[in-house]
Amino acid sequence: MPLSRTWRADLMAGAVVAVLLIPQSLAYAMLAGLPPQVGLYASLLPLLAYAALGSSPVLGLGPVAVLALMIAQALGALPAGVTATEGALVLAAEVGLVLGVAALLRLDALSSLLSVPALRGFETGATLMIAAGQLPVLLGSAAAGFTLPELVAAAPQGGLGLASAVWGGAGIALLLLSRRARSRMLARLAPLLLLMGAMLLSAFTPAAVGVAQVGALPSLTLPLGLPRLEAALWLQLLPSAALVGLMGFVSSLAVSESLAQRRGEKLLPAAEMRGLAAANLVASISGGMPVAGSFSRSILLHEAGSASRWSLVFVAAFMFIAMLALAGPLAHLPKPVLAATIVVAVLSGFSLQPYREAWRYARAEGLLMVAVTGAVLCWSIAAALAIGVVGSIALLIQRTAQPHVARIGRVPGTQHYRNVERYAVECQPEVVGLRVDESLVFTNARGLVDAVLAHVREHRGKVGVPARVLMLMAPVNHIDVSGLTALQELHAALQAEGLRLEFSEVKGPVLDRLKAVGWLERYDVSLYLSHHDGIRAGEHALRPSLADMDAPGQL
Repeated sequence: MPLSRTWRADLMAGAVVAVLLIPQSLAYAMLAGLPPQVGLYASLLPLLAYAALGSSPVLGLGPVAVLALMIAQALGALPAGVTATEGALVLAAEVGLVLGVAALLRLDALSSLLSVPALRGFETGATLMIAAGQLPVLLGSAAAGFTLPELVAAAPQGGLGLASAVWGGAGIALLLLSRRARSRMLARLAPLLLLMGAMLLSAFTPAAVGVAQVGALPSLTLPLGLPRLEAALWLQLLPSAALVGLMGFVSSLAVSESLAQRRGEKLLPAAEMRGLAAANLVASISGGMPVAGSFSRSILLHEAGSASRWSLVFVAAFMFIAMLALAGPLAHLPKPVLAATIVVAVLSGFSLQPYREAWRYARAEGLLMVAVTGAVLCWSIAAALAIGVVGSIALLIQRTAQPHVARIGRVPGTQHYRNVERYAVECQPEVVGLRVDESLVFTNARGLVDAVLAHVREHRGKVGVPARVLMLMAPVNHIDVSGLTALQELHAALQAEGLRLEFSEVKGPVLDRLKAVGWLERYDVSLYLSHHDGIRAGEHALRPSLADMDAPGQL
């Protein structure tokens, strides 16, 4: 794409996303219990930092709803004398440092700690909790809480305001109607137009009497400076910062990877971690709050034709102009209208379809999704993330605790070998053909001997008395020390049964490791280039020389 066209595309994408980011920045800052200008500050310099170090041209960085809920919980018990704004700066600095250290140590693989079911369960629970948490604001109530039990307990003392309910209800209705409009541009501009209209109506008519408003804001100039440097405060917020950092990186990476696949681009997870680290560190010295990638804004950048990370620079420029223009009018913005934009925005992506699909495909993972969602709603953010991480690891261990070993036979008239339980195949009486369907590592190594001997007994009962066990090793990508020990135990167990152990189709990297310790020679294990060659070799056939397979990675 010519440079001029690239700049025009990035400029247009930046303008479109800035329109969406303005109301979201205000709303998510207040959702986190912070002054609305904090959301604007977090949408300026942090975007420039990510643009310099990140790798995705379409990651819509800034305040996000899920992190806002986590930030609100983290700032709920600050020491006396520490304001929420000061706590948010410390939290952003710690998130940046945690991600920065993880990037230096190349720990971007930490994103795999949260499986997709756990991540979706968390996001859905947070979505519902955010919407529920805005109900008191919509209704003019003073009730507040970070979980459903807290909201229910506070409801009787909260009180209700009819005027607030009218403002909030009207805001939701107008936003929902705008989504039915044929013009996609009108739907995107609707939140901003609603806020502008509400500010004008509130400022020049008595319609907002008795309705809570944002109130006068300080001078909207970037408050550059270091966060509070108090050891006790940093230690108190560090666990929350680690959770916010993990969630921010995992969710941002999920968004940017999905869009990179659509665009045929290559994403660098390590660069994404560095970019997020820099963005949060910059937010901590420019009056902001922890930031991450937003799915809605990223999709919008993609659809608007963003061609490079310059689009984020333009977003920041338009946000700066908007910040200067909105300093006065924001004071008249009714809080129920701002709450309406939050509710409609977060619930727009709500769906039960992932739960149904997970339940049909793998019930254990479906239950994990439900458990994580329930923990967000009824317990806490930290507990939900812990359940998600521990549950994901537990399911992985449960799936790999027993190695999948299949007895295989030849499909008649071919050289293909398939599972005897799924296909009509031919088996030779003198050899037990087996296929190991996963790497042999410490989580599953202990079950290898029992699995193989069970197939040997089945072969004897149905086919004949074997003399060899030929294991097709093509699916095995790695054998660790525990797996190697299990193979040694298997060799001894088969030797006690009067059977030889043989391998076929061992991958090059695995074969290199076996050769490095002389394992094949030590245990006199036959090795065949193809499984079909091994089946045809016969009990007394000459084994291929290992010298013929000396080139690393040949197999």
